[in-house]
Amino acid sequence: MMLTVILLTGCNARTQDVNDFSQKRAAMVSEQIMARGVKDKQVLDAMLKVERHLFVPPDQAARAYNDYPLPIGYDQTISQPYIVAFMSEALQLKPGMKVLEIGTGSGYQAAVLAEMGASVYSVEIVNELAEIASQLLNRLGYTTVKVKSGDGYLGWPEHSPYQAVIVTCSPTHIPQPLIDQMDEGGRMIIPVGQTNYQELILLEKKNGKLYEKSVLPVRFVPMVNEQNQNY
Repeated sequence: MMLTVILLTGCNARTQDVNDFSQKRAAMVSEQIMARGVKDKQVLDAMLKVERHLFVPPDQAARAYNDYPLPIGYDQTISQPYIVAFMSEALQLKPGMKVLEIGTGSGYQAAVLAEMGASVYSVEIVNELAEIASQLLNRLGYTTVKVKSGDGYLGWPEHSPYQAVIVTCSPTHIPQPLIDQMDEGGRMIIPVGQTNYQELILLEKKNGKLYEKSVLPVRFVPMVNEQNQNY
C-alpha cells in the first residue's frame, strides 16, 4: 500500500511539473512577447508549443521562461524569449521555406523555426553543442532541422540558396558568404557590432540589391572562427 502511495505521489509531481511549465510558457508568450508587439500567429503558436525548459541545462530549467538569456555552457547562451520571437517574426516565414541558421546553441531557435514549417540548416562553431543540439532535436522529432559543426561565417553553401537567414551571434560586419547564399526575395536578420554594443539588422534582397535597416539594439555573443577569434 505504501508503495502505491509513493508511485501516485511521484506521478502527481510529474503532472504538476508539466502543468507548471505549460503555465509559465503561456505567461511568457502573453506577458513578454505579445505585450511587446509580436503578432505573427505562427510565431506565437511555436513559442507556446516548444518546451524551452528542455533546451537549457537542468539547473536552469526553473528559469527557462524568464525574460532574459540563460547560459547553456561553452560560454554560449540561449537568447531571451522575446528576441527569439522578434527575430522569427522578422523573417516572414511561410511553410516549406528553407532557413539558414548561424549559431545553433542548444537548438531552441531551430525548433521554433521548425514548428513554423521551415526546413532549417543550422551551423554551430562548438562541436559539443552541435552534437547535443542535434541529438535533442532528433529525439523531439524535429526531422526538418539539420545541424552541422563548422564556421558560421561561411554559411552552408551546399544547401543554398535560402529564403531566410537568421544569425544568433554577432560579427562586426555582415558576412559576404551569408549574403551570397540568400535567395532572391530572401530576408536576413543578424546582430552586428562590437561586444559592448550591437544593432539587429534586417536585410532584404530585391532584384539583386540589398536593402537593410537597423531594427533593435541587442547584445549577443560574438561570432568566432575555429581559432576562437572574433569576426
